[in-house]
Amino acid sequence: MSIYNKILVVADINHDEQHALARAMQLAKKSRSPSQVTFFLSIYDFSYDMTSMLSVDERDAMRRGVIHQREQWMKKVAKPYLEENVEFNVVVVWHNRPYEAIIAEVYSGEHDIVIKGTRKHDVLESVIFTPTDWHLLRKCPKPVLLVKNAEWPEEASILASVHVGSENPTHQDLNDCMVRQMQNLCERLEAKPYLVNAYPVTPANITIELPEFDPTTYTDAVRGHHLTSMKALRQAHGIDEEQTIVEQGLPEDIIPQHAAELNAAMVIIGTTGRTGLSAVFIGNTAEHVIDKINCDVLALKPNGYISPLDPQTAI
Repeated sequence: MSIYNKILVVADINHDEQHALARAMQLAKKSRSPSQVTFFLSIYDFSYDMTSMLSVDERDAMRRGVIHQREQWMKKVAKPYLEENVEFNVVVVWHNRPYEAIIAEVYSGEHDIVIKGTRKHDVLESVIFTPTDWHLLRKCPKPVLLVKNAEWPEEASILASVHVGSENPTHQDLNDCMVRQMQNLCERLEAKPYLVNAYPVTPANITIELPEFDPTTYTDAVRGHHLTSMKALRQAHGIDEEQTIVEQGLPEDIIPQHAAELNAAMVIIGTTGRTGLSAVFIGNTAEHVIDKINCDVLALKPNGYISPLDPQTAI
């Protein structure tokens, strides 16, 4: 089954190079079904609304002129990336909150995924996520792929950061979703899949408060539970044992470590296990993992997630 056939790409207004568009076309041209890529930009200049000397019609005309200029620029910078068998269109809207405009387009255009470029800090040599990035990760109802580089590395891998220790149905469904999408992406991008799971260390305060507590037995039991759960997950999806990693430690340490060791071009994460308005919070663990990963990040929401910007909730 092909996924991500209706792709929304957020334009990078500051550069002619469009890394997100390059990745979108890379995915679209390898789809088994007809694909559509929408190149999207939200623009706003407060000065156009504050020009009291102009009439409403004149201000509207100025805004239309700016939008037309941006549309022409987007068509120009997109030319090197276009593929013959991929339907392509450009959308520019006037909106003062980019993330709200993007999510509104997701709903109105029924897009399958949002792809947006991130920027690399030249001094720190790491990816800097913008406020728009974080808003999309928290509130977008569809998967969000944040792209660092246009080029896909040779012999790359894709990691899915699964949470196999939980018996919560929401987490289990999200694990299955991550694995399915990882396999689809690996097929399209010719990458090797890996499942990575981190399980917690034994709390030090337990051994102090309960002298009879055996930390070794506890640790072995926790590891055994995670190994058994990982085996069930990989077997359900036909993944070899050598392509799974179960390791003790914090996810924000384990995931970036193996992403670097395995030449990961992308890490797939679940951003939240909550729905409704509480889902605006992405969760500290996911945020810490994202901050330490220096490659593409695909963030998925659980089944039943309701965005705070869902137009149905405003009715």
